[in-house]
Amino acid sequence: MSKRATVAIGVLIPMILLIVLGLVFGSSGQNTAYQPQSEFKLDDWIGIHLGSVNLSINKAVLYLVLAAIFTIWSMLFIANRMQQRPNKVQVVVEGAYQLMKNNIAGGNMDARMAKKWFPFIGTLFLFIWWSNMIGYIPLPTNSHESFNLFGISVPSFALYAATANISVPLTLTLLVWFSYHFEGIRAKGLIGYLKSWVPAGVEGPAAVPIWFIEVISHFVRIISLSVRLFANILAGHLLILFMAGGLVVLLGLPALGVITVPMAVAFFLFEVGLVATLQAFIFATLTAIYLGGAVAEEH
Repeated sequence: MSKRATVAIGVLIPMILLIVLGLVFGSSGQNTAYQPQSEFKLDDWIGIHLGSVNLSINKAVLYLVLAAIFTIWSMLFIANRMQQRPNKVQVVVEGAYQLMKNNIAGGNMDARMAKKWFPFIGTLFLFIWWSNMIGYIPLPTNSHESFNLFGISVPSFALYAATANISVPLTLTLLVWFSYHFEGIRAKGLIGYLKSWVPAGVEGPAAVPIWFIEVISHFVRIISLSVRLFANILAGHLLILFMAGGLVVLLGLPALGVITVPMAVAFFLFEVGLVATLQAFIFATLTAIYLGGAVAEEH
């Protein structure tokens, strides 16, 4: 069977099942009251406004605080475990430590730079990883809906990730962006650093357009680094949201859950098992590459 036929069958079968389910079980009609985007709306829990600046406490702040707490805990855990008698836990701990120190930091910078910037890169990796992973743990953060627990109104459980809000990846990106420029200027001086943006061997008039292209590429990094993390985490949460029940509610077709729920479980396992760690690894690795490139003799 050709690849085209396989793809066609893979598309047609779900469509046929959807039509059959609709004909057999019927539909209660489209639910226009349900707004999936409300899952990502940030309602103020504790209002703090300084003029036009909103510093209110909301669920995004909660997830950031949780990620920070777990990041600090895991770093202290690693530091303590590395001094104790080896066991199964230490094998995992050493694996995480070696990944951050040798693969991410040491693999993209010289020894001096790796030693200097390893704490920053390791913290960045763990913070993003915890932010991503906590985002797949249902927490009572849905203030639009609630349930009664022993007479107490408790917000409904929902999935949310701080990294699914563009402001968080953008802030982390700007921190990285200014850090590697600062390191490059300190290592080479302002003029020397700007000159290093032209690759070795490029001379004469050709150096001018190449330099301007490099300037553009540095600003593009702000977009690519932040949007990559944001888009991947947001897309994963949207897929889980729609497959786990959002699509059923929107279409008013409960029988559709027979198809969508297994898909939601598959997406959930894929996101938790691969995407959350991969995105943290990519962000930390690119940070190390940018820092190493900023001080390299030949850019």
